[in-house]
Amino acid sequence: QVQLVESGGGLVQPGGSLRLSCTASGSILRIRHMGWYRQAPGKERELVATITSSGSINYEDAVKGRFTISRDNAKNTVYLQMNNLKPDDTAVYYCNANIINSQTDYSSDYWGQGTQVTVSS
Repeated sequence: QVQLVESGGGLVQPGGSLRLSCTASGSILRIRHMGWYRQAPGKERELVATITSSGSINYEDAVKGRFTISRDNAKNTVYLQMNNLKPDDTAVYYCNANIINSQTDYSSDYWGQGTQVTVSS
């Protein structure tokens, strides 16, 4: 069994910063790509940023220059540093990871439970 546990969401004023963390645990043989998605009320879930095991990074255009994704492979953890936050960034943020399960040798996508980020004055 594999679990992703997120932390770091909350309420912040426009222009403020937050740092999200997501740690994978359980039957992990290897973690391939990791990433963050978000879903605002009434909207579909959308990609925010992804990072491969070798460090290649991709960002949604709306967050380029404001958000930074990084990962610590030794800790099975991915981070999302969010700066200059805007009200449009308000959403539930989900961690995603493609993991090869050590018990089955199969890779699957796993999701965290989500963490609320609210940007409001």
